[in-house]
Formats: sequence, structure tokens, C-alpha cells
Amino acid sequence: MRLVFIKAWLWAGIVLGVAAQVRAQAPLHWVGSWAASQQVPEAQNQLDSELLRDATLRQIVHLSVGGSQLRVRVSNAFGTAPLRVTAVHVARPVSAASAAIDAGSDTAVTFHGAPDVTIPAGAEYVSDAVAFPVAALSNLAISIHFDQPPVGETGHPGSRATSYVVHGDLVSAASLPEATVVEHWYQVSGVDVTSTAKAGAVVTLGDSITDGHGTTTNGNDRWPDVLAGRMQGDKSTRAMGVLNEGIGGNRLLLDGLGPNALARFDRDVLAQTAVRAVIVLEGVNDLGTLTRDHDVSAEEHRALVGRIEEAYQQMIERAHAHGVRVIGATILPYGGSKYYHPGPESEADRQAINAWIREAGHFDAVVDFDKVMRDPQHPDRLLPAYDSGDHLHPGPVGYKAMGEAIPLTPFVP
Repeated sequence: MRLVFIKAWLWAGIVLGVAAQVRAQAPLHWVGSWAASQQVPEAQNQLDSELLRDATLRQIVHLSVGGSQLRVRVSNAFGTAPLRVTAVHVARPVSAASAAIDAGSDTAVTFHGAPDVTIPAGAEYVSDAVAFPVAALSNLAISIHFDQPPVGETGHPGSRATSYVVHGDLVSAASLPEATVVEHWYQVSGVDVTSTAKAGAVVTLGDSITDGHGTTTNGNDRWPDVLAGRMQGDKSTRAMGVLNEGIGGNRLLLDGLGPNALARFDRDVLAQTAVRAVIVLEGVNDLGTLTRDHDVSAEEHRALVGRIEEAYQQMIERAHAHGVRVIGATILPYGGSKYYHPGPESEADRQAINAWIREAGHFDAVVDFDKVMRDPQHPDRLLPAYDSGDHLHPGPVGYKAMGEAIPLTPFVP
């Protein structure tokens, strides 16, 4: 009998030990907290290559969800040669509009245990986990040192945030007083944080209206920022990150400023960490471009509407194959835009597409931005209080209205 009890105790000890080891080795649950779509910067938005020779690039990003650990995504998606990064550090910035950091918070980021990394052309690397607690809706400074400039820059021109470049390895410097100042992001595509097992991310896929044209530089008042703030204010959605994958000038069907939305769907939506849902607000640039330079036939109008609807359906099917919900957003009015000067035919196209978006059986849910943003007296135009002045993009008040109009129910994990 005594031998039986000894065996039982030994077995119980083994089971408890294995259980503790399993708990200790349980994988971390990562969720996207910040992201930016990558593209080839236009000529006027590229950095001079000599500026990035033996240089530190410090960039400030605004997180959505918080966590106790983080990891940084460094991108060479549009590089034409391997990209060597000699150091990456994170720190708490003094403010969203300053290169100064809290030097005591400066922390090195590693890749497979090393401080440097070489990223193949066309690839993106995810750093090791860093014990660096961050609060929801806080700012993070990411400092990168290059010994040689990238061969083919990868970046996000529409940062609406200030970045700083200075020669030398100053990734840990408390301030960068002699830095060159630019309003673009380069070579950094995302920040993930650890969170609860229920946590997930919502991707906002769009053009300049999602990217934030007309918002306040360093103000973080784009409509996805407003949505992130609302999610953090509601305990049912507090574990959800919001990832802004907007590109100014982006189109569904043709490349322009950045790859077309269908071409970048896998990288910018499906590959995002713990993505649960995507809000699609694309199409105004397809509509506007059709008749920007000259009128076209009724057949061409009908064909474009059909192709846009087909593109939406492709996104829906591809997202559903990965268990991602798709929320369709109606296209905002843009009557009076001097950039696109839309006529009655373009407005009819917009109405037809919005009717398709609203129709049951297509998207999993709908956000009716058109209804929220239009002028009741002139429904083909933005409400003046929401208009940035160009009759195409909202201003900060309009973006706030957009972010507040989105129901949170579809995003409850």
C-alpha cells in the first residue's frame, strides 16, 4: 500500500511539473496596436540617400491597444536590395511633436538575439519580444540606425506625424537638436503588443480619407484614431487594436499612390497580427479618376461600377477564407471637388455603389458614412461643418463625426 501512495505522489508531482512547464511555455498572444501601409515614396517624399548614410531615424507612432511587451515590424517591402539595420531602439517620447525621449525608458530591440538585422528585398522582419509596457493610446518613439542608405526606400508618406533624421548612431540620445525634420514614416510598418487571448485588431483599409488628409499634424485625430479612443473607453472592446492601412490617393482597381487595394490586401489586411475585422472605405478615387480629364460614355460608367462591386466581393471572399469579418463603408459625397469636378453621372455611380454596399448579403456589416457626412440640403456634397475646404476630404470635426458613427458591436471579441 505504501508503495502505491509513493507512486501516486510521484505521478502527481510529474503532472504538476509538466503543467507548470506548459504554462511557462505558453505562447504569447500578440495583437496589432499600430500599423502603416507601405509603398514606394513619391520622388518629392523620398529622403536623400546621403541623409540616411550613417544616420539615425526617429519616428513617433500612436498606439491603440496597450500591453506589457511589444515587438516592432521593420519593412523592406519595396527595397531592391537587402536592407541592413544596425540598431533599433524604442522609448517613450516627451510628446507627439518632439524628437526628445525619456532617456531612462530607452530600450534596445533585437532580432534573433542580435542588435542588427539584414532584411531581404521585398521582406518584412518582426523583432524579438521586448519587455516594454505601453499604455493604450500612448505614443512610442522608434529609433533606427542605418550604416548604409536603403536601396529603394519603403515608407508611408502620409504620416501626419513628424520624423527626425540625424547623422551618427544616436538611437539612445535624449534629444536630436540638429535633426532634419520630415512628415513621413520610413521602413517601419507596425507595432504589436501582448494582450489577452480574446484580443484582436480591426484594420481600416482606405485612401486619404482614412490616412487622414486634412487632420492635425501630430494630433492623431484621424477617424481611425477616434474609433480607437472609443474602443478603449468601452470595456467590451478594450482589447481591440485599430490599424490604419490608408494610403492617400489609393484606388481599388489601379495602382496610383501605392499599390491598388486588391494588390495590397494580403499584406495590409490578412497578414496583420490577430486581425478580426476590416473596414473597407475605398472607391472615391476610382470614381473621380474616371472623368477627371474628360467625359466618358454611359457604358464606361456602368463598367466601372461593376468592377468596383467585383473588387469588394473579392475582398469579402478572401477575408472570409481567413475568418475575418468585412465591414463596408459607404463612399462620402465629393460634389464641388475641384480636383475631380464630378458631374451627375459620377454622382449616379456613387449612389449605385453605395446602394450595393448597403444591400444585405454582401458585407457583414455596414457603416453609412455617406448618411453621416452629407449635407441634407445638397446630398452630393459634404456638410460644410465637416468639410476641410476642398469638398473631398473632411476636416478634424468631420473625422470625429466619422469615428463616432461606427457601431462598436461588430468588434466585440
